[in-house]
Amino acid sequence: MRLGERVQAKAEERRWLILGVLCFSLLVIVLDNSILNVALPTIVKELNASDSQLQWMVDAYTLVFAGLLLTMGSVGDKYGRRPALQAGFLIFGTGSALSALSGSANQLIASRAFMGIGSALIMPATLSIITNIFPGRDRAKAIGIWAATAGVGVALGPLTGGALLERFYWGSIFLVNIPIVLVGVLAGIFLIPNSKDPNAPSLDLVGAVLSIAGLSALLFAVIEAPTSGWTAPKILAFFFAGGILLAVFFWWERRVDHPMLDTRFWKNPRFSAASGAITIAFFAMFGSIFLLTQYLQFVLNYSPLSTGVRLLAFAVPMMVVAPLSPRIVDFIGTKRTVALGLGCVAGGLAVLASANQATPFLHLAWPMALTATGMALTFSPATESIMGSLPLARAGVGSAVNDTTRQVGGAVGVAVVGSVFSSIYGAKVVSALQGHSLPAGLVTEAKQQLGFALEAAARLPHAAQGLFVRLAQGSFIQGFHAGLLVAAATAAVVIIPVLVFLPSRPRAQDVERQAAEFGRDRTGGWVGATPEPDGAGDAAASPAPVRDGNAGQPAPSPARLP
Repeated sequence: MRLGERVQAKAEERRWLILGVLCFSLLVIVLDNSILNVALPTIVKELNASDSQLQWMVDAYTLVFAGLLLTMGSVGDKYGRRPALQAGFLIFGTGSALSALSGSANQLIASRAFMGIGSALIMPATLSIITNIFPGRDRAKAIGIWAATAGVGVALGPLTGGALLERFYWGSIFLVNIPIVLVGVLAGIFLIPNSKDPNAPSLDLVGAVLSIAGLSALLFAVIEAPTSGWTAPKILAFFFAGGILLAVFFWWERRVDHPMLDTRFWKNPRFSAASGAITIAFFAMFGSIFLLTQYLQFVLNYSPLSTGVRLLAFAVPMMVVAPLSPRIVDFIGTKRTVALGLGCVAGGLAVLASANQATPFLHLAWPMALTATGMALTFSPATESIMGSLPLARAGVGSAVNDTTRQVGGAVGVAVVGSVFSSIYGAKVVSALQGHSLPAGLVTEAKQQLGFALEAAARLPHAAQGLFVRLAQGSFIQGFHAGLLVAAATAAVVIIPVLVFLPSRPRAQDVERQAAEFGRDRTGGWVGATPEPDGAGDAAASPAPVRDGNAGQPAPSPARLP
C-alpha cells in the first residue's frame, strides 16, 4: 500500500475513534442535566437548602448553558473547534470539582452556573467536529450515534446518580466528571483534529450580547413560571423582555455585515423545519421523564437506583434505533422518518397516560420503548438535516442552533408539562383531603409535592395513613395523565408541519456545496481539519476521498496529504 493510501486508511479509522471520544464527552454533558435530580433530597439535608435554592441548583446550569450556546458556537468557528472543546473541558472540570466541594447551597448554585459555560463550549464543538470529519452517508451514521448518545444521557442520569448515592457521598455525582474531562483533554491533544472557518470575520459582539440576554430572559421566565405563575408580573416582564431582545437580535443579524447567525439559514425548510421538530421532541422527552421519575418513585415506590434501571426502557431503544435511522431515511426519506418518529412519541405517551397506582412495570416498558424509538427516529435525521443544510465553515453556529433548540425545548417541556401537572395535582389533592378532618398544615404540605405528602402521612395515626397516601397518589395520577397528554398532543400536532415543510431529501445545492467544501476551503486550505504545526492529529485531519452518499458523486479529493 502506498504512503498516501496508508495515511488515508488511518484517517478513515481514526474518524470513528474520534467519534467515540466526542460521544463520551457529550454523554457527561447531557448526564449533568438530569443526574442532580436524584441527589436533591440528600443535598437538602447536607447543605440545608430551601426549595428555591434546590430549583436553582438545577436551573442555573441550564440557563447559562442554553444562553451561551450561540455565542460559543461562533467562537469555535472563528478560533477553532478543538481549542473550544478543550477550554470547555477545563471549565467544566473545574466547575465539577467546585460543585463537589461546595459548603453551602449558594456555592453549589454558582459552581453549577460555571459548569454551564464549559458545556456551552463543549456541546456545539462535538457536533461541528463530527460534521467536518465525516462526509455524506458516514456523517448520517455518525450523527445517528451522536444523537443516540444525547438521548441516552438523559435517561441514564437518574441511574448513574442513584448508583453513586448508594455508595458514596453526594459530591460524587460531580467528581465522576473529572476522569472524563482528563480523557477529553488528552484526546484533543493527540487525536482530535482542529477545524475552523478560514474566512471568519471578527466576532459579532452586539449579536452575542443580544442573543445571551434574550435567551437568558426567556429561559428565566420559563423556569420560574411554574413557581411564580405564568401570569405573574415578573414572568410576563421577562417573557416580554426576552421576546423584544431576540427580535432585536434577528433584526441586527439581518443588517450587520458579518452576522453571528445568518438569518438566511431559516429560509431553508430543511434547517427550519428540522429545528422545530427537535424542539418539540425534546419538549416531550424532558417533560415526560420529569413526570415519570416522580411516578416511579412516589407512586410505584421504586428507589432512585431502581428507577434509573427502569428508565433503561428509554435508553436502550435510543441506542439501537438512532444509529439505524439513516437506513430508514434511505427508504422513506427524512420527512416520513421524522413524522413517523413524532407519531411514535405521541402514541407512546398517550398509552403511558393511562397508568395508575396498580400498573405493573411491564405494561409501562413497551410504551416507554415506543416513545424512545420515536425520539431516536426524530433526533438523528433532524440533526443531520440541520447540519447538512449549512456550509461546513459555519458548522459551529449550526451546531449551536441545534443544541439551543434542544435546551429550550427541554426547559419549556419541563415548565409547561410540570405546570399542567402541578395545577391539576394541587387542586385535586386539596379537594380530596379537605373532607377528611385533617390538620390544615398537612393539606398545605401535600399540595406542594407528592413527596411532601408521603412524609406528612407518616405523622398521622396508622389507621389514617393508608387513606391519606391513596388520596394523594390518586391526585398525582390525574395530574400525571394531563401532563403526558399535553406532551403527546404537542408531538402529534407538529407532524402536520413536518409533512408539509420538511424535505424528504437534501436539496441538490446543499449536497453539492458541502461536497465541494469537504476537506478544503476556498483557497485550497483545510476546512474539515486544519493540520497543526506540531503534527498532532494530522492523520485524522486528512479526509480520505469518499463517495458522498447523498449526492451519489465522489467528493473531491483533498488538495494534499500531510
